[in-house]
Amino acid sequence: MTSPGAAFPSPAFPGPALGPLRPSYPVETERLLLRPIDPVGDVDGMHAYRSRADVCRYIPPEPMDRAQIAERLANPDFSRAELDREGQALTLAVVLKETGELIGDVVIFWRSTEHRGGEIGYVINPDHHGNGYATEAARALLALLFDEFRLHRVTARIDAENPASAAVLTKLGMRREAVLVENEWFKGRWSTEIDFAILDREWRALRGQDG
Repeated sequence: MTSPGAAFPSPAFPGPALGPLRPSYPVETERLLLRPIDPVGDVDGMHAYRSRADVCRYIPPEPMDRAQIAERLANPDFSRAELDREGQALTLAVVLKETGELIGDVVIFWRSTEHRGGEIGYVINPDHHGNGYATEAARALLALLFDEFRLHRVTARIDAENPASAAVLTKLGMRREAVLVENEWFKGRWSTEIDFAILDREWRALRGQDG
């Protein structure tokens, strides 16, 4: 069954047209810098965590060796610096401001132009867990998507067995919207997933509270 919107499309949103998203780099937070992936310089830093089984437990890629990381980063789709059309993803390196160390990566998906929707994801090296870096980096993504890109709604989907990621999204003010029971056959098991979301007006309200 299709959604009502698919059969009876509504008039276009009357606000400004979307895109492209061209952030000013580096995107700076209190302790972090977010920047485009360096296809050569980030190979070792990314290999340090994306080669680990504990990192890849809840995300699609299997642990990768250095050659696989280098091949992945050489793909222009992975090292782009902007979003200019629906369906694209923008991956950014997460770097410690104080030391320059690459500690993770985050991603923005442009899901829908018509409905002004996006999605975020994040991976942080477990050696740096417990410091709030995932929350800090993901909050910067929400700022880009709502304050600069003018999206209406941003989502995130996580594995139900990953409570640490659920805690990050809750800290961001995202609400738990759906539990997709045994939604995917994933790495040898039926995986239940949880959808979180936040709207632009909710983001603005949170920013007002922060201020």
